[in-house]
Amino acid sequence: MAGPREPAERCSCRNTDCVERPLRRLFEGLASAVAACPWPFVLLPLLLSGGLGAGFIFLPQRQANDIEGQFTPTGGPAKAERDFVRRHFPPNDSERCSAPRLLTEGTYAALIAVATNGTSVLEPAAWAEVRRLNATVHDAEYERLCARTADGCDSPNPLLSLRGDAGPPAPGSLGFPVSDGVFLGAALGGVETDGGRLRGARAMKLLYYLREDGPEAQDSRQWLQSFLRDISAKLADLRLGSIQVTYFTSLSRQEEFEGNTRSVVPLFSITYFLTINFAIISCLRLSCIRNNTWLACCGVLSSGLAVLSSFGLMLFCGVPFVVTVANAPFLILGK
Repeated sequence: MAGPREPAERCSCRNTDCVERPLRRLFEGLASAVAACPWPFVLLPLLLSGGLGAGFIFLPQRQANDIEGQFTPTGGPAKAERDFVRRHFPPNDSERCSAPRLLTEGTYAALIAVATNGTSVLEPAAWAEVRRLNATVHDAEYERLCARTADGCDSPNPLLSLRGDAGPPAPGSLGFPVSDGVFLGAALGGVETDGGRLRGARAMKLLYYLREDGPEAQDSRQWLQSFLRDISAKLADLRLGSIQVTYFTSLSRQEEFEGNTRSVVPLFSITYFLTINFAIISCLRLSCIRNNTWLACCGVLSSGLAVLSSFGLMLFCGVPFVVTVANAPFLILGK
């Protein structure tokens, strides 16, 4: 049975090493065990990190770069209210598409045609090129996936459906912003009016909505991806001279975000290399006694194994991987 502690071992204002002493004994025992049998302490961490690091095979499946998911609060009131509206006012893109009823920005491709040389898109030459541009987008696959109304595919611009196959409207023949019960305020830009009558417009917006409900949702996404890939070549083939066209889709922001993510990976590699070298070189000393080069190398290796093991374990557990956690090695090396 252990006797009472000696006064030198008790914690007091004069004796503050009562915690340090048992820790020192513990680490002395650990150091003796490592010195006596070093190989288990070298091989086991490597094997454990290698096994957990195998979780990186799930990285392509676990990547989560959705902008809304990363930069909006999880379970926020806005999302709850949107779900409430979705349950009580479900959209129907297959039969009764209505842009004002959309709960999100929708699945769409947008084109903006701007007249060159300060002219108007309502002039005959520019109007003809706008119609050619519209016909180029209306391919067979779009006709299958477009958001529909009672009259067919939802019109990309109310002025096109208002005029039909007729030519451009004569200056002053249409009201603005409302003409024959059709709102044109969001369809035309840079307008010139005279007493509420439309005289001209510098730009016209074409908005092509696709279905985002039902089994066609994934096909709509693939169509948008092919649209972004091929639209530049199609515009070059049209040889447009009276209008300039810019384009944007509901995927453009996400595509640019993911593209930036891929572009910074080589920079991350260079930064890791510089940080590791700085951490090692900063421990160099001219004195052989004070030189801590090997200690710095072991510290960097330990940090790398810790990152590999922790990330691999999280991927094994199904935790989504976002690009912002790529900064974690910098924080660990900084310690």
